[in-house]
Amino acid sequence: MPGSLEKDSPCKVNLLLNILGKRPDGFHELETVMHPVHFCDHLVFSRGGNGIELTCSDPTLPTDARNLVHRAAEAFFKAAKLTEEVRIHLMKKIPLAAGLGGGSGNAATTLLGLNELFDTPLKLDELPALAAALGSDIPFFLQTKPALAIGRGEKIIACEPFPALQGAFFLLIHPGFGISTAWAYQNLARFPIALNGHPGRAQKLVKLLQAGNLSAASAEFYNSLEAPALEKYPLLALFQEFLRANGAAATLMSGSGSTTFAILRDRAAAENLVEKFKRKFGASCWTAVVPA
Repeated sequence: MPGSLEKDSPCKVNLLLNILGKRPDGFHELETVMHPVHFCDHLVFSRGGNGIELTCSDPTLPTDARNLVHRAAEAFFKAAKLTEEVRIHLMKKIPLAAGLGGGSGNAATTLLGLNELFDTPLKLDELPALAAALGSDIPFFLQTKPALAIGRGEKIIACEPFPALQGAFFLLIHPGFGISTAWAYQNLARFPIALNGHPGRAQKLVKLLQAGNLSAASAEFYNSLEAPALEKYPLLALFQEFLRANGAAATLMSGSGSTTFAILRDRAAAENLVEKFKRKFGASCWTAVVPA
């Protein structure tokens, strides 16, 4: 068994997030189309230590059981019936509270990494249940394809790469502030149309993306959580208006925000739009250009 290993931990964008109502268990029923984005945090795992020893490059993040990496490690060792002896270092690059699933990706990567480091005591088909118990988005990051997710987001139906996005690039823009997922869902109650969406939109979008027509697909991009988010933070709506007016094939807020993403047809167009955006809104926003 290796003494240590390293893994990249990617993020995601939601091409569609359609809330279908509140469930009796307190969660929300939803359908979403998630796409992996290879902008990554980095995790280093080393056997040994005293219990679970987590360190992080970002001093603002807790390194105890409040951190999803720590909780994922606890869940792994309990399920695998192994003694908790591991050192984990998390190098953060993905913005926090950004709607990009950085923490969820970290948790999934921890499950995969520890299972590999400790010589696969768990079968791969045992990991999704562990992941779903930790958080709704986490099962998505156990695999690498785009996916349609249903339930509270934990039921994953993987899709082949979408022809409509072949050769395209994501432009990610984080405004420098985060939006709490809990706040976004709590305030959704003030927007009954967004709270009680019509099912089937996710399947429709997947079919259009599979058909290869980005222009047709872009009209179907939708996020229920934009209703409360754009009301409180109208700057995000201004971002979208500017991106659409300057060549973006599609633009949307990802997850509960605050990241806005745009889809451009090639890298040159994406990098040119970054420069235009910074001239308009200033250079304080975090941006990244990533192949789709």
